Amino acid sequence: MAFKAVLFLLATFLLITTRVSSSDEDPRMKAPTPPYAKVPVPAPAQAKVPAKPPTPSPPTKATPPPAKPPTYAPLPPVKSTADCVPLCDQRCKLHSRKRLCMRACMTCCYRCKCVPPGTYGNQEMCGKCYTGMTTHGNRVKCP
Repeated sequence: MAFKAVLFLLATFLLITTRVSSSDEDPRMKAPTPPYAKVPVPAPAQAKVPAKPPTPSPPTKATPPPAKPPTYAPLPPVKSTADCVPLCDQRCKLHSRKRLCMRACMTCCYRCKCVPPGTYGNQEMCGKCYTGMTTHGNRVKCP
């Protein structure tokens, strides 16, 4: 019997504390407003739109960065086919098929008036004429 009384008191205590704590949150517990009073209608809640990150503005017209000096020696001028021989000889000295390389190099030098420095690469230094020349098989012609 005492157990039932303690259990009843505990249940009553929990019920009262639950009512008291939820009365602040429950809108039904508010005092009734008279029917003639104007009650403002709350605006529907709008979802918050995340702010867009600031987009970088295009750079203003400022002075361009200073041009870096070339890291290679300027190309020697090619005025005749006689000037092509030492340049192509230097270009093809390490090639496995030197005669084939010399023939292609001389053709490119004669047409484009330029031979890139070094034994390989640097073709862009002679421009589109040198880099755009191809063989019948659509391979790069100039060494």
